[in-house]
Amino acid sequence: MVNPDPAARRALPSVDRLLSSSALAPLIAKYGRALTTETIRELLQAQRDKLAQNTGVFEFDELQFIAACDAELNKRTQPSLRPVFNLTGTVLHTNLGRALMPPSVADAVMAAMTRPVNLEFDLGGGARGERDTHVEKWITRLAGGDGAVVVNNNAAAVYLALNTLGAKKEVIVSRGELIEIGGAFRIPDIMKRAGVKLIEVGTTNRTHLKDFAEAITPRTAAIMKVHTSNYAVQGFTACAPEPELAALAHEHGIPFIVDLGSGMLVNLEDYGLPHEPTPREALANGADLVTFSGDKLLGGPQAGLLVGKKELIARIRKNPMKRALRVDKMTLAALDALLRLYTNPDRLREEVTTLRLLTRTRADICIQAERVLPHVQAALAGKAVASIVDTGSQIGSGSLPVDSLPSAGIAIHPLGKAKGSFADKLSLAFRALPVPVIGHIKDGAFILDLRCLDHEAEFIAQLPRLHLK
Repeated sequence: MVNPDPAARRALPSVDRLLSSSALAPLIAKYGRALTTETIRELLQAQRDKLAQNTGVFEFDELQFIAACDAELNKRTQPSLRPVFNLTGTVLHTNLGRALMPPSVADAVMAAMTRPVNLEFDLGGGARGERDTHVEKWITRLAGGDGAVVVNNNAAAVYLALNTLGAKKEVIVSRGELIEIGGAFRIPDIMKRAGVKLIEVGTTNRTHLKDFAEAITPRTAAIMKVHTSNYAVQGFTACAPEPELAALAHEHGIPFIVDLGSGMLVNLEDYGLPHEPTPREALANGADLVTFSGDKLLGGPQAGLLVGKKELIARIRKNPMKRALRVDKMTLAALDALLRLYTNPDRLREEVTTLRLLTRTRADICIQAERVLPHVQAALAGKAVASIVDTGSQIGSGSLPVDSLPSAGIAIHPLGKAKGSFADKLSLAFRALPVPVIGHIKDGAFILDLRCLDHEAEFIAQLPRLHLK
């Protein structure tokens, strides 16, 4: 290592001198003295390290240094959780936050965040109340059942149901329904954590009613059916119908639990989408308890909903783990506002963001693609070529995994023979935009599926800042 020029070292100002500079005062006011001081120290040390490698002439530029400090502070104070453009083609993208809140739902959350609310206070009686009552009436009205409980996600709902009804006992599940969802979360694991012994019956592709009947013992606490929402078994298959499973369970005096995973409160076929089982259907088929999600097809906040017989719901509510898994006032405010939208099915497509995005027609998306294409081409500056292509959007988050929604997007290909992985570099460049753009790579091209492009003007406005190496 070359020793730095002592004169160059002396040219570096002290931290105190910089902090007393009038030019630095706006940074202290904006970012605070502690963080500004820390950043100055680190940048000065970086300059010393650089000087140690260079014996050339050095002259310190205070204004340039302060500008660098401002840029670094701005970078450090950027929120970690940032808005992005979801152009992946997956509407309910788990990694991108799943369902988007309708404006009226967001307004309800803001009101609950900024004012005291009667979360657990009975305004009529003036005594302590139960937080689930704020949404229970809407859940039971829309989904059926006598009572409802809300927890922080559907995995928690399944756990709470099993722990309450089957702890230290056995629960029977078809082998073909032992699902694994994102993050390596498996039904057998949650059953083990709930204190339940899993009894697998049938085979991967075929399970019959007699398989369940033969597995029932005095230690059986429940029969559970799990909706295979994130995969499909096709071909030579068989499964026991829900009404028959319910009848078998009730014959032996045990509850029949149905985990719908995603769950929806209306018939999606009425909106031109593939059918998805609803809680009302499951309850009509004899289920005693149904669990489903709030932030998937329902289009609301992350939550797990349990609906069913009043006696079972009462037992679940008394479980000490209910407190550990309960939701906060913002979630309840969002869920309450969302469920009220479902009381008017005629306006549901316009009011619920998820349903609106899922039901966008390919023709509508193509028109948008024609508007956007020239701006994308201009941003590429002759370094790549873009064209409109047909795409197939996915619903996502384990919902209807084999069904594709006809869509359209913009495909970007390299000009000539690109060095290295052009699509990966392009993906990185789009993610580096002020509002990151998330697309997907297919057959060497970078694809922007426009089904979920809501803020079109904002997207176009930032394209000139796209930097391709």
